[in-house]
Amino acid sequence: MEGTSTMPDASAPPVPPIPPVPPTPPVPLSALLAREDLGLHQIAGPSDPDTVIHWAHTSEMADPYPYLLGGELLLTAGVHIPEAAGSGTYFDDYVARIVAAGGTALGFGLAPVHDTVPRALVAACDTYGLPLLEVPPRTTFSGVARAVWQLMAQARHTELRRVTEAQQSLAAAAARPDPVPAVLRQLARRVGGCAVLYGPEGAELARAGRVVGESAVAALAELARVVRPGGTQGGPSPSSATDTVGGTHLAAYALGAGQGFVLGVGAPRREPGDHTIASVAAVLLSLLTGEHQSGSGAARSAALVRLLLGASPEGVAPLLGGGERWIVVHARPAGDGPAPDAVAASALGAALGSALVDTGRDVVRVLVPGDREPAAQAGWTCGVSAPVGPHEWAAADAQAARALARARATRTALVRHGERPALADLVPASDAEAHARALLAPIAANPALTETLRTWLSLHGSWDRTAVALSVHRNTVRQRVARCSALLGADLDDPDVRMELWFALREG
Repeated sequence: MEGTSTMPDASAPPVPPIPPVPPTPPVPLSALLAREDLGLHQIAGPSDPDTVIHWAHTSEMADPYPYLLGGELLLTAGVHIPEAAGSGTYFDDYVARIVAAGGTALGFGLAPVHDTVPRALVAACDTYGLPLLEVPPRTTFSGVARAVWQLMAQARHTELRRVTEAQQSLAAAAARPDPVPAVLRQLARRVGGCAVLYGPEGAELARAGRVVGESAVAALAELARVVRPGGTQGGPSPSSATDTVGGTHLAAYALGAGQGFVLGVGAPRREPGDHTIASVAAVLLSLLTGEHQSGSGAARSAALVRLLLGASPEGVAPLLGGGERWIVVHARPAGDGPAPDAVAASALGAALGSALVDTGRDVVRVLVPGDREPAAQAGWTCGVSAPVGPHEWAAADAQAARALARARATRTALVRHGERPALADLVPASDAEAHARALLAPIAANPALTETLRTWLSLHGSWDRTAVALSVHRNTVRQRVARCSALLGADLDDPDVRMELWFALREG
């Protein structure tokens, strides 16, 4: 309960630091002034649209400092004001203590004690930069407090809705073929700033959103170093850190347990819910950047070293834990999607059930254990080989490439290589390979011609579908096929010639 208090004298100890404001949704002071039912008027102090209050408190103490937490709209009827207050420093001391306690604004109620707001109080509020509101006689202090709580409830509802919508959009972005850039773009849009992914060595891997100043960029990179494992001296690194540079609010979040990836966020304003939204993005990025089936990493490294040192595929396959049969999958983003990055490729591998992923310029190749049946993946076009033993991995790779070309040409999400016995099985492999080399020798030195002819034949001579499959113009296809016909000295309209060439291309 509040008791009698006197104003502090000049010998009082230094004012303690302003305490933190309570964890409640802030309410713009302008929103409270806009309430016509209250009739509040600001008569002194700065009119800053960014001024917010965290609650309303009523006090008639001459020194309200001990009873304030910070962020309040303090309401008073002036009962505590002595008669001779206007001729001394009373109002200056009173307002100074409110400001020192972190009070946001002062509301002065008219009647029954004072008919007007004391001029010395108006002057003191202007001097100390404290907004002063005139509360009309018809408005009760409890009515003002109720309005503040109503606005807080509305702010909380708005914040929860914003966070929920952001969570949904971030989750949808994480399911795209380019999940990391998509999540960064969504996060940057939601916070109205920029989002950056830093690698374990501190390099900037991806960025989205509005460009911030160079000083803020440098500060954000330094903040990322602070939260990266091993980035601080004398103790564990924090999971997150914040800073403000040049009016830009910065935050960094460590991703996963010791991965070394860091999410950096910069925004011109720090809105309620921003931390929650960024935390959701950090969780999603942790999952996307985490190594799939990390426990098998040592075995995969051993398999790679053995291959480099001359071991056969059959010899290293047991280290990969996939059994005797394997499937090769080739995949490209559907439509005109962006080229896949390493993280998107890793996410695709996880969906197919394998961590054995290779990211080329525009095609992702995944080596999948044969006991798993690759299914179509949203946002991807896939070609799947037949199950093969390790000694046939190269042949399966070619099968998957041809299946992918057919899938793109026919706009099918997934095409599998056929497994039925073929005419080629009747010819010894060595004889078939020798025949193919001799027949295709005139075009063997030009891979573009060879691939164009193979794709064109597989699509029954369709110029348009071949152009789609190869990502070239149909006129380029015509020119290449005509060049093949000339170099081979063959009539490509003859079905027997086409059959023989197709046989050779499959064996070559």
